[in-house]
Amino acid sequence: MTSTAISAQGSILQIGTATGSAKTLTAAAVGYPTIITSTAHGLLNGDVVTMALWAGTGATLLNGLSFVVQDVTANTFMVEVNTTGLTLTTGSTPTATPVAWTQINNLKTFTGLDGEASEIDVTNLSSAAKEYVLGLVDNGKFSIEVDYDGNDAGQLACVAAQQSGAKKSFKLTLPDTHTFTFNAFVKKAPLSGGVDQVVKRGSIDLRITGAYVFV
Repeated sequence: MTSTAISAQGSILQIGTATGSAKTLTAAAVGYPTIITSTAHGLLNGDVVTMALWAGTGATLLNGLSFVVQDVTANTFMVEVNTTGLTLTTGSTPTATPVAWTQINNLKTFTGLDGEASEIDVTNLSSAAKEYVLGLVDNGKFSIEVDYDGNDAGQLACVAAQQSGAKKSFKLTLPDTHTFTFNAFVKKAPLSGGVDQVVKRGSIDLRITGAYVFV
């Protein structure tokens, strides 16, 4: 079989550093998933948006909450929320405000999403052997190595997040355009160097919190 492997060259990692301009939403197709209409919204798969000002019985499932954008077309996008049997109306002119991304430059390596589900022991006195069910998934860490650039906004944002303890959104875009979007805390961002070496930050360890979305 011919290999379908892809090169890692061209991969991009971004950190959420601000909010972009709010997108006006004009309609929603209720169901699971929910399809949102927004003319020429300019969003990309893997972007993160926060909804506001929906009305109707499904409004509480969207307003004030953040979602990863999926299945993007020029004028629509999908969010993974179940609004089946509910209503979403636009009389208050709802909006979706996106995270503004900053690229982390000089990216050398990445590794992560290395977590696993916990095991819950359900063995009882009738069991013939140990019995388990799986518990919640811990999505683990995401670690990167970068060549140091003291003026790079993405690297500076990572250091600032490590110092403040703030939770940040991250988006990894692979050369085949698939994305991984997740929230994480920056646990450490060490500096290293040596003879006949460039100065590096490695490894910057991101502790993932919650689920990640692959698009």
